[in-house]
Amino acid sequence: MPVVVAPAGEFHTELPRRGLARSRWIPYLLLLPGLAWLSIFFAIPLFSLLATSLQVPAGDSPDDGYTQALEWSNYTQALQEYGEQFLRSFVYAGIATVLALAIAYPLAYFIAFKAGRWRNLMLILVVAPFFCSFLIRTYAWKTVLADTGWVTTTLSGLGVLPDDRILNTPIAVVTGITYNFLPFMILPLYAALERIDHRLIEAAGDLYASPLTGFRKVTVPLSMPGVVAGTLLTFIPAAGDYINAELLGSQKDKMIGNVIDSQFIIVRDYPTASALSFTLMAAILVLVFLYIRRAGTEDLV
Repeated sequence: MPVVVAPAGEFHTELPRRGLARSRWIPYLLLLPGLAWLSIFFAIPLFSLLATSLQVPAGDSPDDGYTQALEWSNYTQALQEYGEQFLRSFVYAGIATVLALAIAYPLAYFIAFKAGRWRNLMLILVVAPFFCSFLIRTYAWKTVLADTGWVTTTLSGLGVLPDDRILNTPIAVVTGITYNFLPFMILPLYAALERIDHRLIEAAGDLYASPLTGFRKVTVPLSMPGVVAGTLLTFIPAAGDYINAELLGSQKDKMIGNVIDSQFIIVRDYPTASALSFTLMAAILVLVFLYIRRAGTEDLV
């Protein structure tokens, strides 16, 4: 039986080329599930939202429906009418994010460096609120901050409350937002602090740096990915929240989420609700992009 011998260089050229061609397609194939998910549940709904925001009423009643008219004035009218609630949402979300960071950083630092064998228990306590629904947690704060509750009576006795109440004030809304989204700040901070090599902190001490200087020059810069991730995970959902303002605030404390909910469900003004939703998402995306560029960190995972 004759034996065919291939040229010397054939196995060294053809097979690697085939393997290289296959390996080039592997990253794209791995991206397909994620791209499909984003297309179905983000891109298509976003395009539908944009199309709805440009519609006009087909008649005098919402029951008559809406028709596509590319009415860009829906955006200017919505922002002119509800600009105050739009701005209030970012102010409340910003204050809640700063408060959450001030509370979460010392706690995450203690869990990462000082908790020892109590670390797992403390982490469980951090995520324990997620075992209960968001709505029930907010209702609980409505009871805690009631006018006859011990928190309000104690602070009123100290004379630190201007109206001798907390419920139905901006303080209650910001408090509820801070509490409900606090775990989203603690967990990324803990993950970033826990990854820090303790030898770097010890090296700062060997170089005659004080504990405060070592913390400021070593620990804080190395934990910045956790700070950025935590602030984003807190600020983004807080800006669109409406449950805390609905249950803990007054009519003067309504956020843009309350307006969108009312326009979509009660008034059934779908173009206005869609215009406000699309503007909110666009504004958050711009702020996130500028914040990440300003923070100067790319290690967010």
